[in-house]
Amino acid sequence: MAERGALIDAFVARAGWGGAARRALAGDASFRRYERLDDGTRRAVLMDAPPPEEVGPFLAVARLLRGLGYSAPDLLAAAPEAGLLLLEDFGDQTYTRLLEGAAPAPDTPDEAALYALAVDLLIDLHRRPAAAFAGAGLPAYDDARLLNEALLLVDWYLPALRGGAPAGDGERRAFVDLWPPLLAAARRLPETLVLRDYHVDNLIWLPGRSGLAACGLLDFQDAVMGPCAYDLISLLEDARRDIAGGLAAALRARYLAAFPDLDPAMFAGASAILAAQRNCKILGIFTRLWRRDGKPAYLAHIPRVWRHLEGDLADPALAPLRDWLDRALPPDARRAPEIADA
Repeated sequence: MAERGALIDAFVARAGWGGAARRALAGDASFRRYERLDDGTRRAVLMDAPPPEEVGPFLAVARLLRGLGYSAPDLLAAAPEAGLLLLEDFGDQTYTRLLEGAAPAPDTPDEAALYALAVDLLIDLHRRPAAAFAGAGLPAYDDARLLNEALLLVDWYLPALRGGAPAGDGERRAFVDLWPPLLAAARRLPETLVLRDYHVDNLIWLPGRSGLAACGLLDFQDAVMGPCAYDLISLLEDARRDIAGGLAAALRARYLAAFPDLDPAMFAGASAILAAQRNCKILGIFTRLWRRDGKPAYLAHIPRVWRHLEGDLADPALAPLRDWLDRALPPDARRAPEIADA
């Protein structure tokens, strides 16, 4: 740790910020750490991404987003081999803080306006041809990746509810086998850039900018090329906060109105499949964050994730997944693992 600290100090000094005050900022679910640097006249954000984290994908996607006219943090200095970046500071007005009333200002948009701006950014992004993203080297959000993510429910969440006992071989195989036809149906959606963690924690209001540029983008290094509904689902089925059903429906309608060639029924069915995949993944990730990484705070969101997942399962196409979950995790077992272990 001392060696890492010395490496960071040297990087900051080389970048011309050696005399700046440094204050830790809230982290995320990864091993990355963030600090705000302030020398009285300037501010910047230090990203510390030690191995196994990598900063290359962040740099590539940030460059792509800025080139398309969106607000991703500008790069001030970099030591990619050390996992260190110095970034433009977008301030404190994240969507999360604004929606909690923690950063009020007279001209702050209300909830509906903030979400509408975020949806409009997705609309603009998704209207662009796939060729617009070709130079970023984005991986495909292919079926293998989607299935491996869904399996986090089986490999982490399920054992945590069973005293550590893993799923049986037949049980796991049945889960794997139900996904190919579901993902084939989801593949009917057009493909585009998918930021993957597009929710209020990673969006920030930039009042000094106009139009879509007022919506700052954070934490996009895991971007892929995949089905267009994914980021809309991430925004509207947020694992960390509730959105009124009427507002969510209006925002879905706003998105669909921008794409009249999209069949609404097909879009709804494919979205339900992707949402179920995402919520299975989140149940596994939140459990893994507790078990492996010592971050139990995420378990508090598991009841909300289950509410989202149960809503997704109402779609008839998801009957195979609903049946599997009813056998492996009946309704009275759908709780946070810490409760099951108590």
